Amino acid sequence: QVQLVESGGRLVQAGGSLRLNCVASGRTNSRFAMGWFRQAPGKERELVSAIDWSGAYTKYADSVKGRFTTSRDNARNAIYLQMNTLKPEDTAVYYCAARNFGTISDASGNYDSWGQGTQVTVSS
Repeated sequence: QVQLVESGGRLVQAGGSLRLNCVASGRTNSRFAMGWFRQAPGKERELVSAIDWSGAYTKYADSVKGRFTTSRDNARNAIYLQMNTLKPEDTAVYYCAARNFGTISDASGNYDSWGQGTQVTVSS
């Protein structure tokens, strides 16, 4: 089992930038793909981005393409989400997730471990 801890969420003005961090601990010697999901009040959890074990393959939601970038540092057991040109509709709790396979998936049900979430609020 992998334990995940997110950080970096805060209040930011529209047009601003944030970087979310997620550090993994536990069974990190296994290859695992990771993803960032978000959930806004009254809405379902949705995929923001996903990255495979090697970091070579990524996937983004259409709503964040060109604004968000995900990366990982396997030496530090960490992944990151760089968010630029933030919009009020990006306001949500952001979750880091890991799956017990090296390839990415956009389905939340395919992820095995979840962090506690970090709040991102974008003011207009």
